[in-house]
Amino acid sequence: MAALEAYASRNADEVHTDVLLKARQACYKSRDAFYDCLEKESNKKPTEIASVGLLYPAECKALRAQFVNHCRASWVKHFDRLYCKNKRVRRLLDDGGETRRGPLTLPQPYTFKPSSGSS
Repeated sequence: MAALEAYASRNADEVHTDVLLKARQACYKSRDAFYDCLEKESNKKPTEIASVGLLYPAECKALRAQFVNHCRASWVKHFDRLYCKNKRVRRLLDDGGETRRGPLTLPQPYTFKPSSGSS
């Protein structure tokens, strides 16, 4: 608790400008531009590595740098995780033109009936 009080007394008047409205809007705008680029360039081979294992094509490298520049690192990681989760859910829910496979049902034309005439 003493560490928190020391931090608060030292930084009492400090304003974190990266969380103010204009900075958040700039962050969201650059985030949306980067993820739009990812969707648009999804047919290209991803060669660049972002946080949380997200891969992206080199065509989106400038937008990624802008996104990282405008947003806090914790926000970038959060948005990357969210994007990956949503992408995974979409991939699982989309059929991709194939029929969905369910449990395998085997044809069973014969049923076992005990014979009653045996001795």
